[in-house]
Amino acid sequence: MSKSFILCFIFLALTIATASSRQPRPQARFLTYEEARPLLQSFDDVLPAELKGKSAEAQAAAWPAWVEAQDAAVRARLRRGDEDTLVNFLLFGASFTKQPRVTARELSAGLAPQTQEDFDKLINGRINDLIRGLASPGANERLLFLRKLVASQGLGNTADSAKLREYILANLQRALRERESYSRTLAAARLQGNPSEEFIERSKLYRERGLSLDTTLAPNFAIEESLKAMKARGLWRKWIEAGGLRKVAVIGPGLDFTDKAAGYDFYPEQTIQPFALIDSLLRLGLAKANELQVTTFDLSPRSLDHLARARGRALRGLPYVVQLPRDTQAKWKPELVKYWEIFGDQIGKPAAPRPAPAGLSDLTLRAVRIAPAFVARVTPVDLNIVHQRMAAPQDFDLIIATNILVYYDVFEQSLALANIESMLRDGGFLLSNNALLELPISKMKSVGYLTVVYSDRPDDGDHIVWYQRAPASQ
Repeated sequence: MSKSFILCFIFLALTIATASSRQPRPQARFLTYEEARPLLQSFDDVLPAELKGKSAEAQAAAWPAWVEAQDAAVRARLRRGDEDTLVNFLLFGASFTKQPRVTARELSAGLAPQTQEDFDKLINGRINDLIRGLASPGANERLLFLRKLVASQGLGNTADSAKLREYILANLQRALRERESYSRTLAAARLQGNPSEEFIERSKLYRERGLSLDTTLAPNFAIEESLKAMKARGLWRKWIEAGGLRKVAVIGPGLDFTDKAAGYDFYPEQTIQPFALIDSLLRLGLAKANELQVTTFDLSPRSLDHLARARGRALRGLPYVVQLPRDTQAKWKPELVKYWEIFGDQIGKPAAPRPAPAGLSDLTLRAVRIAPAFVARVTPVDLNIVHQRMAAPQDFDLIIATNILVYYDVFEQSLALANIESMLRDGGFLLSNNALLELPISKMKSVGYLTVVYSDRPDDGDHIVWYQRAPASQ
C-alpha cells in the first residue's frame, strides 16, 4: 500500500470525523398534552389514576408532571432488567465457571425430586463461581458490569458472600416465578382457541417486567423475510423508483450479554439489529449503501454508550466485529441457517471467530468484520418511545421495533404508536412483532403480516406485523 494512499485515507477519515463532530446531536422531548389528548379521550375509562375522570383543563395541568414521572418510572425498570441479565448470566454464562450451562429441561416446572437435587447442586456451584468472579472480575466486561450492579444494591463488599448469595438467589427465584407466570398466561390464552387473542396477550406479556437488553439473531431473519414479502407485494415500489430507503430507525437495538436461546459470553458485548437491517436492505435492493442512515432509539445508557463508542471507532477507520455462534442442537429451519451463513455479506467480510470454551461443544462459529463506513452510519439517540418524541421533525421511511413494545400495556403501546407515527413519513412503515391497537384516530394501520418459524421447538418464531402510516392521499 503506497504512502500517498495511506495519507489520503487518514485525511478522509479526519474530514468525516470533524464533520460528524460539528453536527448537532439529535435531541428528544416529552410528548405534549395536545399531542396526547386524542389518545386520552379514546382511553377515558382506563386512564391512569392521575388523569382519569379529570376535565381537559385538569389533565393539561397534570400532564407535564405525569409524563416526566412516567419516563422516570420506565427508566427505573432498567435496573430490574439488569437483574434479569444477572440471572441469565448465572444460568447460561460460561466465562466465569466450568460448570455446565443450565438447560431448558432443568428450568421446566415440576421437576422430579432427584432432578431437583441435581439442579440445586448445579445452581449452587454456579453461584459460588459467580461470587468468586465478582470478587476478581479481571478484564471480563460482563463481570465488571455486574459488580457495579451489586454494588449499587449495597453489596459492593463481595467478600460478604452470604448477602450476595441471598441477593442472587432472590433474583433467580423471582425470575423463575415470572417465567412460570408467563407460561400460565400464554397457556390460558391458547385454551381460548383463538390465535389472534393469543397473539394479543403475547404482545403485552412483559408489561410489568424489567427492561432487558438481551438480544438474538433470529428476529432479524424475520425482518428480512418481511421486507422481502413486502417487496413482492409492491409495497416498496415507490421507494425503489425514488432510489431506495434513506432514513430508517431501530427502537431498542439491544446488547448481546447472555441469553438462553442464542447468546453467549465468550466474546465482547455486541449489538446486531442496526447492522442486520442495513445488510437486509442492501441485499434486497431496497437502499443504496452511500445514502442510507440509521438511527437507534434507546433509553439504556449502556446501549447508547456502546453504539456511540462503536461509531467513534468507525470514524477513526476501525471496524466492528460481530460474533455469530450457532447452537446446532437448536435444529434451526434451513432458511434460518442460510440467513446465518450469509449474514453480513453486504456490509463486511468474514473474520476469525472467538474460540468457544471447551464446555460449549455444540456450537458452529462464524464472525463478520463490519466495515467502518456502515458503522458510522448508525446514530444512537436517547429516547423513551412511550413518552418522548424527537425535538426536530423526522421523516423515517421505516422503523423496526421487535421485542420492545411487549414491555408495555395497551395504553402505553398506543402512546408509543402515536410517537412512531409522528416520526414516519406519509406511507412509511413500522415492522413489529406485536399486535398494536389500531384506533380510529390513528393513521397507523396494519397492511399485512408474516409468520416466520425458526425451529421445530414450540413457540420458536415471530409474527411480524406491517403497520403503515396512511399515505397523504388517504
